[in-house]
Amino acid sequence: MKDEYQDLVDEISALLGAPATLENRDFRLIAFGAHDSDGDGEELVLDPVRTRSILTRQSTSAVRSWFEGFGIARATGPVRIPAAPDAGVFRGRICLPVRYRGIVQGYVWLLDQEGPDAEAAGPGPQALAAAMEVAQRIGVLLAQEAKAGADLSREFLAVLTAGRGWQQDMAVAALRLALGAAGEGPHTVVCVAPWAGEIPQSVPGAAAVCVVPAQEGEAGGRLAALVRMRGTDALAPALTALGRLLPRAAESPGGAAGAGTGGPRAAPSAGGRPPAGPATSARAPGMNAGVSDPVRALGELPAAWAQACAAARAATAQPRFGPVAQWSRIGPYRMLAALPAGPADDPAVRTLLSPAHRELARTAEVFLDCAGQAGRAAAVLGVHRQTLYYRLGKVEQLTGLDLDEGEDRLLLHMALKASRLHR
Repeated sequence: MKDEYQDLVDEISALLGAPATLENRDFRLIAFGAHDSDGDGEELVLDPVRTRSILTRQSTSAVRSWFEGFGIARATGPVRIPAAPDAGVFRGRICLPVRYRGIVQGYVWLLDQEGPDAEAAGPGPQALAAAMEVAQRIGVLLAQEAKAGADLSREFLAVLTAGRGWQQDMAVAALRLALGAAGEGPHTVVCVAPWAGEIPQSVPGAAAVCVVPAQEGEAGGRLAALVRMRGTDALAPALTALGRLLPRAAESPGGAAGAGTGGPRAAPSAGGRPPAGPATSARAPGMNAGVSDPVRALGELPAAWAQACAAARAATAQPRFGPVAQWSRIGPYRMLAALPAGPADDPAVRTLLSPAHRELARTAEVFLDCAGQAGRAAAVLGVHRQTLYYRLGKVEQLTGLDLDEGEDRLLLHMALKASRLHR
């Protein structure tokens, strides 16, 4: 299908007499076309934004917000965007929205003419109308590709839920056959939980999606997405998919962001690029996501799914991980999430974990998180050190544990962290 995109982009380049690039709605580069000049000697100058898009195959979230501020996600026809040198946009742009049944699927970008008469010197209405017809054909292809992931839900679900042995071997073989070339690794698996809706019709970047039904004790089902990696960063392609599933997902350490709807256009910063907006999140209450480590073989997907689920649970249990947590970064929760389901019920900590002693439990957790350093713990809690010692004494009375003993501390710390997974 990549060749089809390339052919259509080249067709637009020829129609408009300018090099074009095609990006999906999350601003990831799909194809770009070259255009030979008419021999007038004019050199094509690429600005930093366009160069970065071609070399890294994606745009920064700040650049996306800048262009979306011109209403391209809502436009049904060409949109002209002026140059903004302070933002690294040295040349104006013409954006052709790529839509299918009213839903934006991506964008075709062209460098506009320069000077005060740029609009008059640029492509005329008839050429732009012809290019929009080609963009509509691209929209059909993008929509079909996105829908294919949802159509593989049965095969993907079978791999995640099949037992060991021949059942799993058959499920993996069926998924491999259905994926075709898209089955080549590496992949990451994404878990979004809880999930109460239907399977999304399109998830950008996902080769397959399915909904795993809720198990006993779960608040809802879980949505799984199989995301094919392009490069070494496991989080960036996962966040492309999560941009649809968790709108306005917060910026992550991986340097990528979820898809946004775009807000009012902001002026570029003096630093040379558009300003980044605040890391806000409009996801559904209680909904978080986990991302597995990359796997190369489809037979490893069940293990990757377990990782993604554990990371999603950790994101819910510990807000500092959310809304998107990577399994490799959740520390002790990698082991705690593998424990049998159900709240921690060790007799030593049972009373401490009751609602009546919530403040004492928090005090003990902060103290242990601070490696037993009383000064640090008191500062985090905002209490006097003597108040901290008094509370810790009460903890020892309730539990019968000695906080000067390493194994007693370990038991209490594990119980406190595990209890977060079941709140």
